[in-house]
Amino acid sequence: MTQSNQSLFGKPGTFYIYKSYGIHHCLNIVTYKENFASGVLIRAVFIHKNNERLASGPGLVTKTFGVDISFNTLEVLNNDSLWISPRATIPEEKDIIQTTRIGISKAKNIKWRWYLKNSRSVSKRAKGDRTPKFN
Repeated sequence: MTQSNQSLFGKPGTFYIYKSYGIHHCLNIVTYKENFASGVLIRAVFIHKNNERLASGPGLVTKTFGVDISFNTLEVLNNDSLWISPRATIPEEKDIIQTTRIGISKAKNIKWRWYLKNSRSVSKRAKGDRTPKFN
């Protein structure tokens, strides 16, 4: 644990924000349990009735929503700035792609990355998975 990643060890259901390469903020949600580093990086967000590439990467997500270090440790469901809402429908397993992680140097082959197959907001698709056409 370091001063900069301390919130990753915090309460599940809170945001962990860090700066990648000193340039872009990255939005993560702390998961599992306190005193154990566990989180999920939000890599892309589809925004209805907007350009599907608007938030199609971790840096674009935080830029689009104005997320910076001031969001660090906020509770995901108990703040007035940024929250995550449930979907109206739950996707079926066949509609979810599970693939290897990207943008890292260690443990690249672990399949800890998921996205919706029909989403055009994915920053990098799995090999052989083509970007869906406009409807």
